[in-house]
Amino acid sequence: MKNKLMISMLALIIFGSCVSTKKFSDQAKMLSKEKASHELSLQDLTKCENNAKVSENKIAELQAQLIDAQGQVNYLKQNNNQALKQLENLSVISSSQAESIKKSMENIGKQNNMIYTLQSSLAQRDSLNLALVLNLKGAIGNLDDKDVNIKVEKGVVYIDISDKMLFKSGSYSITDKASEVLGKVAKVLNNQKSIEFMVEGHTDNVPFKRGDLLDNWDLSVKRATAVVRVLQEKYGINPAMMTAAGRSEYLPVDSNDTTDGRALNRRTRIVILPQLDQFFKLLERPRK
Repeated sequence: MKNKLMISMLALIIFGSCVSTKKFSDQAKMLSKEKASHELSLQDLTKCENNAKVSENKIAELQAQLIDAQGQVNYLKQNNNQALKQLENLSVISSSQAESIKKSMENIGKQNNMIYTLQSSLAQRDSLNLALVLNLKGAIGNLDDKDVNIKVEKGVVYIDISDKMLFKSGSYSITDKASEVLGKVAKVLNNQKSIEFMVEGHTDNVPFKRGDLLDNWDLSVKRATAVVRVLQEKYGINPAMMTAAGRSEYLPVDSNDTTDGRALNRRTRIVILPQLDQFFKLLERPRK
């Protein structure tokens, strides 16, 4: 009996011991799992912290990029505003330039028309001058060219009559032969009522003084006025269309160093004056 009791107690002790060992083993396993779980939690927390740091860095980077982008946007806005202002100014300048160009083109057109008109007038004048020269040469006839020379220079008609045909030496009295020649010239001029002309007296450079004539100036003027009087009084030319002038020795056509040259320089010249008033009218701007 005693042995059974001992066996039973031993069994209880062994069983209890086994139960406690199992219990402790289970608790240990649970603790191990909890530890592992805590370790996993710590790892997750570390990952989260690391992720948070990465996120913070990314956020900071993104914020920096955002600030940079905002700066670029502001820069672009500023440049865009400047560009718009420049475009506005450019449009104003272009409009002004266009108006200026338009006016310039209109002025060029007017000038071209004026030039065309002047060219037409000059061509018409040259034609009239040519006709006048032909009429004068036809009226005067076959006279020696040295005594009467009719020419056109720069659109002006010149009639040169030599001194020996018009006057005696050192005199301003017109000869009968000169009166005949002047009559033929007057006939042509009378047919052109609108023609104005100037009669010029010319001398050589030989000093001259006789009576009331003090020098070649006096002689040249007296000869010019003598021709004008004959054309007016004998041949009826309108005095308002004539001018008398003395040029003395200062506009020679040849050298005064030779006899022939001095003879050519002693002359009376009739200058058919261009009708400048017609050209001035063409140049006048029309009044608004």
